[in-house]
Amino acid sequence: MRALVRSVLVAALIVPAACGSGSAPPPPPELLRPAWQEQRLPVPPGPAGRLAVRDATTCGSHWYVVGAVIGPDDSTRPAAWTSPDGQRWTSLAFRPRTFYGEQAVLYTAACHGDAFAAVGAKSGGAHGNPRVTTWYQRDDGVMDEVLAAFSQYGGPTAGNVSRIAAGPEGWLIAGNRNNGAAVWLSPDAKGFVLLAGVPGLANDPDVRTTAVDALGRPDGWVLVGAYQRVDRIDRDPAAWTSEDGRTWTRVEVAGTDGYEEMQRVVDRGSELVAVGLAGPAFGAWRGTGGSWRPAGQFGSTGGSGTAIVRSAAAAAGEVFAAASDGTAFGLWSSADAGQTWRGVVLPGAAPAGSDRSAAIAGAGDLLVLVVDDGQTGKVWSTKIAPG
Repeated sequence: MRALVRSVLVAALIVPAACGSGSAPPPPPELLRPAWQEQRLPVPPGPAGRLAVRDATTCGSHWYVVGAVIGPDDSTRPAAWTSPDGQRWTSLAFRPRTFYGEQAVLYTAACHGDAFAAVGAKSGGAHGNPRVTTWYQRDDGVMDEVLAAFSQYGGPTAGNVSRIAAGPEGWLIAGNRNNGAAVWLSPDAKGFVLLAGVPGLANDPDVRTTAVDALGRPDGWVLVGAYQRVDRIDRDPAAWTSEDGRTWTRVEVAGTDGYEEMQRVVDRGSELVAVGLAGPAFGAWRGTGGSWRPAGQFGSTGGSGTAIVRSAAAAAGEVFAAASDGTAFGLWSSADAGQTWRGVVLPGAAPAGSDRSAAIAGAGDLLVLVVDDGQTGKVWSTKIAPG
């Protein structure tokens, strides 16, 4: 809990320096203190175990949380829950079709309209690599595993499989192969096609690319991540756009000498906000009219090399970001599209680690938070008053 408090307070202390000799710095922004209400997740039918939560998403009146049930022997099985209001939750049934599907831990999810899909993984095989599985919700509500060849997500050219996104054009998974940024596309989440080595998206002789998150919009897709020039050791923020998910254009984003990477992106209608790593702090970028510019910074990456922005969402006109400095997760909010930030007090401790997580989802004035501290997974919700 002490690490969490320190993480939140650091966010309040990182502000622009005051101008003028001898002038005092402006006071830190006041912390946001939501009235969190814990919500109960029912234990899915099946073998006993603790609930693990990894991600949350929402579209319209549909809310979803995904993760797994972890048994006393560390066995795992996929789990997901849905809610009509972010407060009353029911578990979803699963139809695994493979050995690794039966053990999958769902770590990213998306929805559009009445459709919902998720991606999970379980390490295994001779090298212990993640065995990735994708899932879609059938008309009867059951989560059905999509059969795919091992080389679809793994194999000798594998990189990683990151985030799933949904939009009017269908479904897209952001990730990477050994030749740079890649995507997997599907019209219905019932089968994905890998697009790797795409000009403008993948590596070229001068640049190595990394894709982390994606967003579906009426005019196509937005992808965010980073690129690294072959003559430099640091990364710079990167974004890409595509009308159909097959032809991509990289958008130049101003970088610095520090390590920078866009890790999550939020749609605010006429403007996009991306958040990620920005040297010693977390940073934000604003995207309008096909171009991006740096915005404000918040928190501290802690210098551990494991800092990450785990989740971002919008609610009540504000952008929220859940990030870890390698020790604990903190939550921050911005009422001006990422220019200035304030810390948000969490309802409890949120330690970071390989078996721990924190994620948020927002719609209207409701914000849903999921936290897994390595012992149990919990869900809270709160109403956010417009700033």
